[in-house]
Amino acid sequence: MKQEVLAIIPARGGSKGVPRKNIRLLAGKPLIHYALETARKCQALNRVVVSTEDVEIAELVADVGSEVLRRPADLAQDDTPMVPVIQQAVRSLAEDGYQPEIIVVLQPTAPLRRAEHIEDCLELISATEVNSVVSVSLVPAHFHPNWQFILSEGGELQTFSGRDLDGIQTRRQELSMTYTRNGAIYAVRRVAFIECESLLVPPCKPYIMASEDSVNIDTEEDFWIAERYLLQRQNEIETG
Repeated sequence: MKQEVLAIIPARGGSKGVPRKNIRLLAGKPLIHYALETARKCQALNRVVVSTEDVEIAELVADVGSEVLRRPADLAQDDTPMVPVIQQAVRSLAEDGYQPEIIVVLQPTAPLRRAEHIEDCLELISATEVNSVVSVSLVPAHFHPNWQFILSEGGELQTFSGRDLDGIQTRRQELSMTYTRNGAIYAVRRVAFIECESLLVPPCKPYIMASEDSVNIDTEEDFWIAERYLLQRQNEIETG
């Protein structure tokens, strides 16, 4: 039997790194439109809601025919974690009798995510016994934990891994592959999310995405990089 899948797009109005980034134009469209368009193309999603406290974002979302779920202002602060935001949305919908089997979180800050990425994640969580799936991307070798340093209280260089300085691996080929969350997709079983109060409930499977699909906008530079990729993608479509 097909499982009911809810997608939540969390989109608050404030942002320190890039002011009003969720509605800032990116390659000619407000940033949040990319999440909405991708969700609309994904046939595996039964319902899509945008959680926001912001009037302008709510109006923009409603104008394109998408569903808005009002969020309390105290859940839209700079230091507000993601989990309470999703909890509020899930509780609000449950009060109206809507209780999906799977919850998908799509952050607007990942505009290069595609519908097939979401579908792949849902296929992974549906076809296995895992409680959650999270999208990740490969960490470049020069950012590998074994090659990172911290400063001691005295200002001396120390390895992040705790190894001696002369014990650092110098050959890239000897490094194990490491991954980082790219913010594009979280998929979690609703019951597991409620019980564990986390989007990453073990057993958790990774969904590995290419670096060019994994830009997560947090800075002006990220905006520039994402726009370059989007324009390149549009050009490839137009030229066939």
